[in-house]
Amino acid sequence: MPDTNDTASPALSAQGVTPMMAQYLEIKAQHPGALLFYRMGDFYEMFFDDAVAAARALDITLTKRGLHLGEEIPMCGVPVHSHENYLSRLIRLGFRVAICEQTEDPAEARKRGGKAVVRREVVRVVTPGTITEDGLLDARSNNYLAALAEVGGALGLAWLDLSTGELTLQPVERAALPAALARLAPGELLVSERLTQQPELFELWAEWRDQLTVQPNARFDSENGRQRLLDLYGVGTLDAFGSFSRAEVAAAGSLVDYVELTQKGRVPRLDRPRRLALGAVMEIDPASRRNLELSRTLTGEKRGSLLGAIDRTVTGAGARLLAAHLASPLTDPAAVGRRLDTVAYFVEQGGLRADIRAHLGRAPDIERALSRLSLGRGSPRDLAGVRDGLGRARDICDTFPAEALRGALEPPLPPGLLDALHGVKVPADLVSMLAAALGPDLPLNARDGGFIAQGYSAPLDELKELRDDSRRLIANLQARYAGDTGINTLKIRHNNVLGYYIEVTAQHGDKLMAAEQRGTYIHRQTLANAMRFTTVELSDLERRVAEAGDKALALELALFEELTQAVLARADDIASTAQALASLDVATSLADIAVECRWCRPVVDDSREFRIVRGRHPVVEAALVAAASGPFVANDCDLSDANRLWLLTGPNMAGKSTFLRQNALVAVLAQMGSFVPADAAHIGAVDRLFSRVGAADDLARGRSTFMVEMVETAAILNQATGRSLVILDEIGRGTATFDGLSIAWAAVEHLHEVTRCRALFATHYHELTTLSSKLPSLACHTMRIKEWQGDVVFLHEVAAGAADRSYGIHVARLAGLPATVISRAEEVLAILEAGDQGSAVTRLADDLPLFSAPVRRAPEPAAAPAPESPALAALKSVSPDELTPRQALEELYRLKGLLQGAH
Repeated sequence: MPDTNDTASPALSAQGVTPMMAQYLEIKAQHPGALLFYRMGDFYEMFFDDAVAAARALDITLTKRGLHLGEEIPMCGVPVHSHENYLSRLIRLGFRVAICEQTEDPAEARKRGGKAVVRREVVRVVTPGTITEDGLLDARSNNYLAALAEVGGALGLAWLDLSTGELTLQPVERAALPAALARLAPGELLVSERLTQQPELFELWAEWRDQLTVQPNARFDSENGRQRLLDLYGVGTLDAFGSFSRAEVAAAGSLVDYVELTQKGRVPRLDRPRRLALGAVMEIDPASRRNLELSRTLTGEKRGSLLGAIDRTVTGAGARLLAAHLASPLTDPAAVGRRLDTVAYFVEQGGLRADIRAHLGRAPDIERALSRLSLGRGSPRDLAGVRDGLGRARDICDTFPAEALRGALEPPLPPGLLDALHGVKVPADLVSMLAAALGPDLPLNARDGGFIAQGYSAPLDELKELRDDSRRLIANLQARYAGDTGINTLKIRHNNVLGYYIEVTAQHGDKLMAAEQRGTYIHRQTLANAMRFTTVELSDLERRVAEAGDKALALELALFEELTQAVLARADDIASTAQALASLDVATSLADIAVECRWCRPVVDDSREFRIVRGRHPVVEAALVAAASGPFVANDCDLSDANRLWLLTGPNMAGKSTFLRQNALVAVLAQMGSFVPADAAHIGAVDRLFSRVGAADDLARGRSTFMVEMVETAAILNQATGRSLVILDEIGRGTATFDGLSIAWAAVEHLHEVTRCRALFATHYHELTTLSSKLPSLACHTMRIKEWQGDVVFLHEVAAGAADRSYGIHVARLAGLPATVISRAEEVLAILEAGDQGSAVTRLADDLPLFSAPVRRAPEPAAAPAPESPALAALKSVSPDELTPRQALEELYRLKGLLQGAH
């Protein structure tokens, strides 16, 4: 609704500030850390520094608007109807945006006086962790708002997804904090000022600086947090939800407080808090997540990651749940078994699986629709989403026999599947109400109207008829008046001055002015050739037509609110149904890939076994299938107690890194509750997974590639336990040969003797294979190759034994190094392998120039050869390999004397 008072140019006040600008500055002062989207009619305008920053970030035009304290006011704006596109870009760039709306009709403001400004107020503050709009969110990813609190030295972590209502609490140890945050990848992280000042956390805050929101210490008070949660859930104690530490409660309370602050008092419906116990999920540190490319590749893409390879879900909620399961593999074998039972059931029931997936594919995201409705940001389409989603859930339940749902079917349904089906709670009366109330064509916003179905509300139908059929009503009234008066030329017309009026020719005017008609027809205006009249009925019709549109919209909005409240009254049932649909989506999608890709059900238990028969890398295999490049070469891996540490040697390009990663990924898949790419797999539950594969520097923190390698290795050696799985590739290669060999040697010994974990250690230091005689649980394996006619064929097979060469020069040839470089490298390698390294290097240096092939240079003028010095002649005559230590010392003194004599 345009604000005509604001679009004018009000006079300056006595202080030199217009009333509108005074209002803007007052509101802006209340939100100093956010860009202020100030609603002016059909635009959100920004002024001063906000305008400069937004114009630069959005690449939009920066203009001027009037003067403030003698200086021009920078201004820019974005259209209200498309503001979400701009809002999304600003949020991604790290801005916070306060949305300031008009809360008063401009007509009401004008009644207060010519200089009165339309009332406005901030209705929400949009931050990275509090987004709920579909247009700003990735439908297939959670957007977590997290908080970290410290009480009495203990840390508590809490996180929620405002778009779904999920709330979880967890105690966390300092050493495990980076892994916990990497698992969640929150869009925004709340911490207290006190925590940001702790030196041991400085590097962590540097890592998460773009997501960090620092809050006053008082917002993390545990007693206040407890009261916040009690008030939110309307209970007298939190014991029914779990046994939470004070730090966890403080973190959760700060989340609720922050949501209420940013949503201006409106807190969405939140699920009952769930507690994640210490050690409940496999701990994977940030570096290992990156190296393994679980949810994103090293370039930040989903495609090419493990998640990209296994995600066949057909709903947004299912995709989010699958990503959460992948990020948090379970450590409890019983819980893993429940998930695997459900997947196994759908593997066997192919027809049922297809039917359920067909229904799920047409199910809207009722989880996020419910959250938007609870925040007052819902739309008619969200109501329809709830209706259709509940309908699909009912259809899915109908695909199972009634006996199965009662647990009376033999064999019974798996417990996990039965729980999911029991979680489907469809309020039939609500579905019927929404089906009757909502029309076929639904607008994006309730304020656009036109979404209530014909026949649902008789008063609304009457108003719509009056609004939409005014021409027909006027025509009917005109025909009746013409018939009553006998004046066939009588017309009902309209203009902006008189509104609706009756017009007749002058000769018929007297007839309407006659006494018998004067009580019905009221004279309005006389023209040269016509006379104009009105009637009480026509005036009433005019008023009703004029008001019908506004009244129809107001009634529709009231009905929308009634429908919304009806939905929120059944919010728990709807949320339970949404979660059930998501779990069915995950189970059926994992069954789908298991059948298509020939994956097997793993055994996950409390043992220390790690035995994989013909395991495969799920991402690489999928890429080979997509490219029709032949089958993936499967390999066994047995890290039982007798061989819990494998030392893997072999040439570059032979597949060592792929083999290392695939075994780690099999463990992740198994413990998330998925079948795995292997013929058989027995996994003793892994508590922590560590991966050091690949090389990269961290220049932002002043770390070289080797320093990054050592930091990550240190984390592994310090934190791994006997139940951990460790994969290490090329430790020590970033420094001098003997330094690197020494580090790798000591690391192998530490893994074997101290950590005693299951580990795969790939290396080019063939000297390490001698440790197999000293370390009883170390087994040597190598990547098989075949040499044929001077060439090397990589078989990508793992076999017992050790490699004696790395075939690096062969890989260099494949990479396209010049033939002269390859030839010289082979000569150097032959010399180095033939004898003592020190003397060999000396002979190589004497053998300059390095290449027998000519090197093109610009011609140089010939120069007379310089006479050879006596010292150089004497040095050439020395044979170092034939000298005793005493002779070498005497020879050194003789050469020194010759040099001094030359000078």
